[in-house]
Amino acid sequence: MKRQISFGQALATVVGSVIGAGVFFKIGTITAQTGSTSMTLFVWILAGIISIASGLTISEIAASLKINGAIKYLDYTYGRVWGFLFGWAQMIVYFPAQIGALSSIFGVQFVSLFGIKARYSNLIAILLVLFLLGINLIGTKFSSKMQSVITILKIIPIALIIIWGLFNPAKIPAPIIPLTVGTGHSFPTAISQGLLSALFAFEGWIVVTNLANEVKNPEKDLSRAIILGLSAITLIYVLINYTFMTVLPIDQLTNNNNAAFQASMKLFGQFGGKLVTVGILISVYGAVNAFMLTGMHTPYILAQDNLLPFSNKIGKANIHTGVPVVGAFIVDAIAIVMILLGNFTVLTDMLVFVMWTFNTMLSVAVIILRKREPELKRPFKVPWYPIIPIISVIGGIFIVVSTIINQFVLSIIGIGLTLLGLPIYYYMQKKNN
Repeated sequence: MKRQISFGQALATVVGSVIGAGVFFKIGTITAQTGSTSMTLFVWILAGIISIASGLTISEIAASLKINGAIKYLDYTYGRVWGFLFGWAQMIVYFPAQIGALSSIFGVQFVSLFGIKARYSNLIAILLVLFLLGINLIGTKFSSKMQSVITILKIIPIALIIIWGLFNPAKIPAPIIPLTVGTGHSFPTAISQGLLSALFAFEGWIVVTNLANEVKNPEKDLSRAIILGLSAITLIYVLINYTFMTVLPIDQLTNNNNAAFQASMKLFGQFGGKLVTVGILISVYGAVNAFMLTGMHTPYILAQDNLLPFSNKIGKANIHTGVPVVGAFIVDAIAIVMILLGNFTVLTDMLVFVMWTFNTMLSVAVIILRKREPELKRPFKVPWYPIIPIISVIGGIFIVVSTIINQFVLSIIGIGLTLLGLPIYYYMQKKNN
């Protein structure tokens, strides 16, 4: 594959992958889980801190190991089976669930905005997947450039909401201290469930490592794109959620999937509210495109090592565009099934649980490699070592354990889908031998 992705395009992929539906639609879930404005903002900040710590930690591996993506990082550190399971989980859970959940939200908002019957929302979602599949088949360079444009466009409604909201003379009180939870909520449950929901809005940054072989200067640009992107995203999320809570009272935000639209209507009036909703649709569109752009590389990476059935087909990229066509079809086909069967909250919670299981292993990998290979050339070193990696590891363990306790069935399904890859792995290992 050609090195054709610049730092700006890598940064746009990080921001474009992360900023999608979560920033607009998780406020209703989180306020229901926390019951207070202070705890709602706290879990957003905490999610940002954990994500930045994880990004700083994993960036050291991305800069040090000249191999393609987080799958290979796990291969290198723990052995091939762990890298395969991570890739398998990405292929059948993470990317399809992201694409499916985001496309479903696009469909719901699209039919609502244009007054189309609600039963057509799934059709709109599937058409979006097929349309973006076609766009990405044109080529990685084209879709990356389009992602840069979409990223700029998606920032516009966010900036408008934040600026108008901060200078809104009719702000309602949204106390951020003392840190409390609502009546009938327990402190530990509010933090754990709220954090899990908030982390969905931060998901996506790690997928840029799948493009390592196509980034022009991966030793420097990957880590810079991840760190700068996550820092900017955390600031944006805190500001926009604070704005929502100064425009709508918390009882109107709780379990409200249209909070962004209603807040925009209050800030800008009916026409302005609809215009901002169009911007939100563009934001979701950009997130789906970013996950499609990076997700189709996962089956390709696994097939390059002959770890999937029909690897000779899946592991090929189009000679003209560099696009792994079969990989794109696999991920998008599963996403369409999830659109037809899925539930937004269930899908998002499951993918957060599965991904943070492996993210935690990647953070531990930095500590392992520091001890195992002290002479390894490290163009980027995680600052304040080992404090930052420890924050990332503790945060990841908290997410995984609290999910198992609070959502046992969901966690078992996530683990089960991941472990389904083991028979395929050992079958292919036996076949290869």
